[in-house]
Amino acid sequence: MTHPTGIHHLALSTGNMKEQIEFFTDVLGMELTALYWMHGVEGAWHGFLTLNDCSVAFVFIPGNEKVGTEFGVTHPGSGAGTSAPGTMQHLALDVPTMDELLNMRDRIRSRGVNVIGPIRHGFCQSIYFAGPENLALEIATSDGAEHPLDSRKTWIDPEVVKLAGISEEELQRFTNPASYAGENGTVPQPPYDESKPHPVMPLEIYKATLATPDEVITAHASETTPPNP
Repeated sequence: MTHPTGIHHLALSTGNMKEQIEFFTDVLGMELTALYWMHGVEGAWHGFLTLNDCSVAFVFIPGNEKVGTEFGVTHPGSGAGTSAPGTMQHLALDVPTMDELLNMRDRIRSRGVNVIGPIRHGFCQSIYFAGPENLALEIATSDGAEHPLDSRKTWIDPEVVKLAGISEEELQRFTNPASYAGENGTVPQPPYDESKPHPVMPLEIYKATLATPDEVITAHASETTPPNP
């Protein structure tokens, strides 16, 4: 079955790359594994901080540092706050055991950062704290869960399903997504359809990009040489 198997990286905007690297390496103990000019984006930097098999990435684009924080719009401020659709509401990192969760709480507090929890959610236990630039952060473990996430719909609330406007037929489809084996990369680019989601860029450039053969995009836009080999 063709589907994603995990998170490769989660990219967050920053106006202060050094501050984020300092926090995520010292307070959380994550390793900086990449910091380079972002490919294809003039003046932008990309930084990667690695977990076991995925990364938290930060993007600095000139002008980020001038964008103001407006709680309830640009930032939620906490895991209970509102923010604009499409923005990051909070970032939850994983640890494998309850002991590790408590050790992470110790590490974070030892750096002078306040932490709330653990709080038990039934399928996981979590601690909560804030990061630079008003990030809302969480660390969670599924260890010791009273009712783990599974396919028995234990955590699907019929009341919330109704509030979301999801029919029983749709729920069946959502909980049993169609399998797809792929066609070995032979499916052509579909025609531009304004009803579909698209990145924000000048429309004529975007349409020209869509009309360009995939192999040409790969050949001309790729950059695979590390900056410090």
